[in-house]
Amino acid sequence: MHIRGYEQADNARLVEIWLAAVRATHLFLTEDHIQFFLPLVRDEYLPALEVFVALDETGQSSGFAGLSGSKLEMLFVDPASHGSGIGRRLVDHAAVLKGRIEVDVNEQNPGAVAFYRKLGFAAVGRSELDGTGKPFPLIHMARPA
Repeated sequence: MHIRGYEQADNARLVEIWLAAVRATHLFLTEDHIQFFLPLVRDEYLPALEVFVALDETGQSSGFAGLSGSKLEMLFVDPASHGSGIGRRLVDHAAVLKGRIEVDVNEQNPGAVAFYRKLGFAAVGRSELDGTGKPFPLIHMARPA
């Protein structure tokens, strides 16, 4: 696996990964919620973040991480590659670049909460609403450098 910086040509594939991963892991979201977030991810979030793309041995994008400073705003892995270490490698890559990493995790996504805890993140706070004001509680987590 290789990690490289985002290129505009990656956008469509990363949106595919996001969509598949959200449908596989964010079971608390309805299709209407997913369709609400889709243009935000595609048109606003991806272009605004410092994005790193994980490529498999064939050169195909298999996951990505998006950072704003030291905050991990997005981490999504193609469901076909879940459990293969891609997420861990992307988090470790971010930590090498930024040191201490923070992340907000949907409380209703226990798999993600467990994933981050396994990587050494600890809860440092909680919000009842997500960043768009929707009632999806967030656990604020941080991992020391």
